[in-house]
Amino acid sequence: MGFKNKVLTVAGTLRSRGRMLCIDKPIVMGILNATPDSFYSSTMQLENILDQAEMMLRDGATILDVGGASSKPGAEEVSFEEELLRVIPVIEKIKEKFPEAWISVDTCHADVAENAVQAGADIVNDITAGRDQKMLETVAQLGVPYIAMHMQGSPDTMQIAPHYEHVTVEVLEFLKDVVNQCEAAGIRDLILDPGFGFGKTVAHNYEMLDQFSCFRILGKPLLAGLSRKSMICKALRVNPKNALNGTTALNMVALREGATILRVHDV
Repeated sequence: MGFKNKVLTVAGTLRSRGRMLCIDKPIVMGILNATPDSFYSSTMQLENILDQAEMMLRDGATILDVGGASSKPGAEEVSFEEELLRVIPVIEKIKEKFPEAWISVDTCHADVAENAVQAGADIVNDITAGRDQKMLETVAQLGVPYIAMHMQGSPDTMQIAPHYEHVTVEVLEFLKDVVNQCEAAGIRDLILDPGFGFGKTVAHNYEMLDQFSCFRILGKPLLAGLSRKSMICKALRVNPKNALNGTTALNMVALREGATILRVHDV
């Protein structure tokens, strides 16, 4: 069977504040890290971030994902005030300069999500899948799409001996519960992210990628975040700077197995 026949996605649209985004074929999300300490491609300079956003949109990005807190292994939590100072000016300037761009805010705090949407963000991307008890209710009230990710532990602890009996089954069960919680909260559009690299060993990550199509049973669009991660670096014995070829190869696998959104540093 050829690759063309193997691409399996969940057709549909995302709705956000009167706008609609068709996702009947895979799309690309570009990563904009407004931080000093992400594992790859961080910057605190607004002008540099805007240049990066322009390049990503020109290269074909559909969504720009703006984050103000690093989630690399061992990362410490950033205060609410500092996160706002990092992301709000970026979102406002992108929306001003590129009004048609779709922007997601990468945050696990409901208050940051609310302020970001008011500033122009269209999507909330939450690596904790609602650990902030206000998050699901807030997203539902905002009426924007929600990306929920699986993570075992938290960024400062997640890579300390992660353990699963059957990683894909356990992540699938977690995401199934997330779907139920989001539907109960009134969230209309939900995207699921199994969380490659978040509380998982290299072996866990590759097992989950091999079985990625299993997550399609949940009936939601799937996001694959594989870009330049340690599962590539450790397998190829390279650093993140030299992990682009490995990223491209794994993105090909994710597309074949049903990914709807590829979250990448290199659009």
